[in-house]
Amino acid sequence: MTNILLVEELERSFDDLLAVAGVSFFVESGETYGLLGPNGAGKTTMISMIAGLLEADRGSIRVAGQPMATTSTAAKRAIGLVPQDIAIYPDLTAKENLAFFGSLYGMRGAALNARIETVLEIVGLRDRADDRSDQYSGGMKRRLNIAVGLLHEPQLLILDEPTVGVDPQSRNAILESVEALSTDGMSVLYTTHYMEEAERLCDRVGIIDNGLLVAEGSRRDLVDGIGQNDTVHVSGTGDLRSATEALRSAEGVVQAAEAHGVITVMVDRAAGRLPSILATCGEAGVSVTALDVSEPNLEAVFLHLTGKALRDET
Repeated sequence: MTNILLVEELERSFDDLLAVAGVSFFVESGETYGLLGPNGAGKTTMISMIAGLLEADRGSIRVAGQPMATTSTAAKRAIGLVPQDIAIYPDLTAKENLAFFGSLYGMRGAALNARIETVLEIVGLRDRADDRSDQYSGGMKRRLNIAVGLLHEPQLLILDEPTVGVDPQSRNAILESVEALSTDGMSVLYTTHYMEEAERLCDRVGIIDNGLLVAEGSRRDLVDGIGQNDTVHVSGTGDLRSATEALRSAEGVVQAAEAHGVITVMVDRAAGRLPSILATCGEAGVSVTALDVSEPNLEAVFLHLTGKALRDET
């Protein structure tokens, strides 16, 4: 296998904020690589540099063997970028949008028409091809956005948080499309803050926090690295922050974090620790309304490495 993407010591600051801090990683040909981290972790800044939209302060990027910078034409041709913000024309149909963007790539005639049919089939929009995109749901617009990124058969497809704000049906359709691309051997760089998406789609995952790549590897490698700790989610009302602080020093607790009304606790052998966890929450003034225990997963890895729940926003 060869590197379709090679990132070395990438760095970018905005005034006093270090958004990306010396990040290095690679994506192999035919691999789906996930960048997993909370909102504000630096994922979109990194994607903007990799796609040649933003100049790096330091470090290097090579796409399909070509150096990438904001002025790099050859490297950009190897990329299909699907940004967070939907970039299609609302007053054009799906076919008209794709024909327009295809013309920008120099595609013409029968070859372009055939490719339009192919990408519409991939994203599940063939039966809505002649409808204006302003009649689409948010999820359908995102799927059309993916079709635009696939149109010129890029060597690397970059998907930046492609399921944010979409309905469950469209989200599943997007994930199925990405799975199909992976099966066909396309290289994909996929950013997300949804742990279950990274677990479902990605061959390898890089965990990003505060602009740093804190760990990377296959799901199995990352989970094995934290041992057999379980994750307990405690929902309730009351002083959740005080309960979280108390849990951090409780016996058997590896990490604890609170976000959006849920305390996430990583604990050694949860079954024997639940009474203690409930007692600690009660002593801190929390009325527990729900409790869930799960085996080690990428969320537990993130909590172990950063001390924060993946749902935290930084």
